[in-house]
Amino acid sequence: MTHMSPAPGGASRRSVVAAVGATGLAAALAACGGSDDKATPPGTPDADATSGTQRASQPTSGPGQESSAAGATGDRVLARTSEIPVGGGKVFADRRVVVTQPSRGEFKAFSAICTHNKCVVKDVSDGTINCPCHGSKFSIEDGGVRHDPAKLPLPEMKISVRGDSIGLA
Repeated sequence: MTHMSPAPGGASRRSVVAAVGATGLAAALAACGGSDDKATPPGTPDADATSGTQRASQPTSGPGQESSAAGATGDRVLARTSEIPVGGGKVFADRRVVVTQPSRGEFKAFSAICTHNKCVVKDVSDGTINCPCHGSKFSIEDGGVRHDPAKLPLPEMKISVRGDSIGLA
C-alpha cells in the first residue's frame, strides 16, 4: 500500500478524490431522476434540458388554475364538455390530467404523467394519448398502453360532469 502525502491544508489526496467523486455522483443521480414504472403523484413541469419536454415535479397552487368553465366544482373545473372532441381529448398539463371523450357524452380522465419516464403527455390524436419523450401511446378509452416503451396504463382519475362543466371529483 502506498502512503499518500497530505495535500495543502491537511487533506490527503485520497480524501479529496473521494469527496470530488461523491459530489459528482450526487449531481449525476439528481440529474437522472427516477425512471421506474410506479405511478407517482402528479406535479408541475420542469423543462427537460435535452428535449424541451416537460417532466412532473412538485405540485403548484395559486391563481390562474381555474378554467373559464363555470360549475359547482369551483377551482377543480377543467373544461366545458364542448372543449373535448368526440374520439379525442385535451391535455391539461398544468393540472396533470387528460380528459377524453371516447364516444359522444362519455368522458374519461387519466393522469397526464407517462408511466414510462414521468414526462407530461403532449396531445391526443387518432384515439391515443401521446407522450413526446419516448413515443408511448395510451388508449383514450381506458388509458391502456397502445405503444411502448410504457408498460403500465395511465391511472384513471375521477371526474364529474355537471351540466356542461367537467371537473375533478
